[in-house]
Amino acid sequence: MKLRLRSCLASCALAAAAAHGPAHAADKPLKIGVVTEFSGTYASAGQSIESAMRAYMKLNGDTVAGRKVELILRDTGGISPENARRYAQELVTRDKVDALVGFNFTPNALAAAPIATAAKTPMIALAATAIVTEKSPYIVRTAFTLGQTSAPMATWAARNGIKRVFSLVSDYGPGHDAAQAFKDAFTAAGGQMAGEIRMPVSSMEFAPFLQRARDARADAIFVFVPGSEAAIAFMKAYNERGFKQAGIRLIGTGDLVDDDSLPAIGDVALDTVTAHHYSAAHDSDLNRAFVKAVQDQGRKRPNFIGVGAYDAMAVIYAAVKKTGGDTDGDKLIAAMKGLKLDSPRGPISIDPATRDIVQDIYIRKVQKVGGELYNVEFDKIEAVKAR
Repeated sequence: MKLRLRSCLASCALAAAAAHGPAHAADKPLKIGVVTEFSGTYASAGQSIESAMRAYMKLNGDTVAGRKVELILRDTGGISPENARRYAQELVTRDKVDALVGFNFTPNALAAAPIATAAKTPMIALAATAIVTEKSPYIVRTAFTLGQTSAPMATWAARNGIKRVFSLVSDYGPGHDAAQAFKDAFTAAGGQMAGEIRMPVSSMEFAPFLQRARDARADAIFVFVPGSEAAIAFMKAYNERGFKQAGIRLIGTGDLVDDDSLPAIGDVALDTVTAHHYSAAHDSDLNRAFVKAVQDQGRKRPNFIGVGAYDAMAVIYAAVKKTGGDTDGDKLIAAMKGLKLDSPRGPISIDPATRDIVQDIYIRKVQKVGGELYNVEFDKIEAVKAR
């Protein structure tokens, strides 16, 4: 009985939140709820998201369509579906936010999706599993999917003398997508998989998995781990296993050599080839302005998580301008569909059918530029759709 009452109260609160008064009142702030990690192992992700959103506001102003923009931050502490769901509900019912942003991890995004639907509140998700946008008609993605980056990596590998690959991915949605997309594209191009392992997403102990990959004597290992501390720990273990000395190449998605993690990884990352949608070294005036705006907040440089948050702000601003300040959820989502924008990563658009991002994917190699490690882009696949 208590469970039914609690469910009823939650549903009633969400229904009330969906009709909390005039959606376009000019004297009301435009409230954006940010739900992500500000503490724990992946705290750097939340810091990247907040600094990028504030960088957008610095470069584009803190008002849009006459409404002052206000960020309201909530810390999930990591992969915590319960926290993500609870904070999303609090933000739409109590704080009456006009949009939700964040949800860097797929389990968190999936937990919050029903809240966005019930409240008819646009939710800009940064999680990279393909199914995320399918879970609510109010979800838009400004980040990437693992299929978008893994398939181009596989095609490049097959065209550049890599014939046998061993796959190592973290065992959750994005890792599953990465492994499958890579395998499909690589074998279609004539390559052979030497083996595949799914590694526990919460573990930082990679040595046993790397040893099995080394014993397979593949030409390369393809790797996906969720950036940050996981990437640093993986690269340390990779270095200790002597892969470079054995002539086994390292390729992967850009999460592995994230701009945030490169200084801590060090020179072992040199020559690692990855496919991704953003590098802090991307050559454009807009990116240089973005990098400076992030650095002005005390961070060394933005990363791929940050650029997704920057573009979440760009999408929200563009949609609110189109609606003349009206933040009715259905009107905002309609305004977001089909948007075409210039981003620090290059041109992007929101597919009107899927509400997912279309963007260029770059093949990059870790090199030293001015004495610092960067992912230097040397090839590009244009207008890649999410998959």
